[in-house]
Amino acid sequence: MNSITDIKGTFQLHNGVHMPYLGLGVYLADNDNEVIDAIHWALDTGYRHIDTASIYRNEEGVGKAIHSSSIPREEIFVVSKVWNADQGYDTTIKAFEESLNRLQLDYLDLYLIHWPVKNKYLDTWKALETLYKEKRIRAIGVSNFMQHHLEDLMAKSEIVPMVNQMEFHPHLVQQSLIDFCKQHHIQYEAWSPMMQGKIFELSILDDLANTYNKTVAQIVLRWNLQKGVITIPKSVKKERIVTNSNIFDFEISNEDMSYIDALDKNHRNGPDPNNFNF
Repeated sequence: MNSITDIKGTFQLHNGVHMPYLGLGVYLADNDNEVIDAIHWALDTGYRHIDTASIYRNEEGVGKAIHSSSIPREEIFVVSKVWNADQGYDTTIKAFEESLNRLQLDYLDLYLIHWPVKNKYLDTWKALETLYKEKRIRAIGVSNFMQHHLEDLMAKSEIVPMVNQMEFHPHLVQQSLIDFCKQHHIQYEAWSPMMQGKIFELSILDDLANTYNKTVAQIVLRWNLQKGVITIPKSVKKERIVTNSNIFDFEISNEDMSYIDALDKNHRNGPDPNNFNF
């Protein structure tokens, strides 16, 4: 198991880059003071990983927050993603430049293909490989790629993705995909770790929260990390951002880890990577 130490702790990607295993997601955060405040609270709390995407339409706000923070740029791990409409080789390069411009940054720490758009993602990946070789991005990866997408990509490209960001929570574990990624040194990462708020309806998790004297959210986030999965809970509330980070003073037992794994229903709250139309 990866060592889990504190809020600034990292997992090492297969190219040697260290990626903080706890980050702040900013999906649905407004591109103004809402996202700026959230990032400032997160950085003040000790977070060093911010995850955005061009489709979130808040990259400008993310950039302003980073620039107006007292934390040096090189200490913050910044992630963005290329949207489906921009996929293809030339359009991806252009989309990357536009993201950097909105963020007002010289480089990204990680850039992801947001969804595996059919007949497009291979060309998109070639663009990411180019940007990576040009040292415009420290690491490149994918999001919402199932095993067959990864196998297809790896068979036709030079660089194995460093990260695969997937919907991941107690009702959608996809252990065989986690195992496949681990086998190929692709770092697994969770989006929607809280099941869009539905984890708070699971009474089984209430029992564990009582056992460990933690919140349900803290139990789930700790489970993510102990599974070796990077996690980026999203919030714009200061109190939630702080409590989400308070997961380094306890450890879930192997028995309880298995107990949470067994809640798996293979149930998605988000779109199906094998069948989406956007």
